Amino acid sequence: MKQEFEALYQEYFPRIYAFLYKLTESRDLAEELTQETFYQAFVSFYRFRGDSDVFTWLASIGKHTYYRYLRKNRHQVENLSAEQLIELYGEGATEHLADTVERQLLLESTRRALLSLPKKYQDVTILRVYADMSYAQIGDALHISENSARVIYFRAKKMMMEAIQDEYDV
Repeated sequence: MKQEFEALYQEYFPRIYAFLYKLTESRDLAEELTQETFYQAFVSFYRFRGDSDVFTWLASIGKHTYYRYLRKNRHQVENLSAEQLIELYGEGATEHLADTVERQLLLESTRRALLSLPKKYQDVTILRVYADMSYAQIGDALHISENSARVIYFRAKKMMMEAIQDEYDV
């Protein structure tokens, strides 16, 4: 079993890391969450029945790992000082700090909008946007039809846009 899992790790690590990097926009955090994802997968490997693609199963574990991280650490971004924001996002380009901060605020608004969606809308959106899965793959992963995945994604985008527009009074 160890060798099977080692091969699985070697094959899927880059895709799971890329998925989590898209979610976090942090190399270190994506690395940490990817390691945790594979640890959780290893612990529960015996329960994998093969009902879905291996990547879909791992992406689902990664998504839940990321959600746990957000719930546990949601105060971190809210409590950063201006100096910490410059250090974290400025990377020496202080002349573009306003753009960087604005982009970060929009990203946070988008994450809040995503997390405010009903669970099935969150799941479809995360799998479509961050895991770059097709509607057919999403349908298989969530046990819904391909057309349902399309409709849910369309509605989720609309709900998120409304939430962001309300937040910014646009």
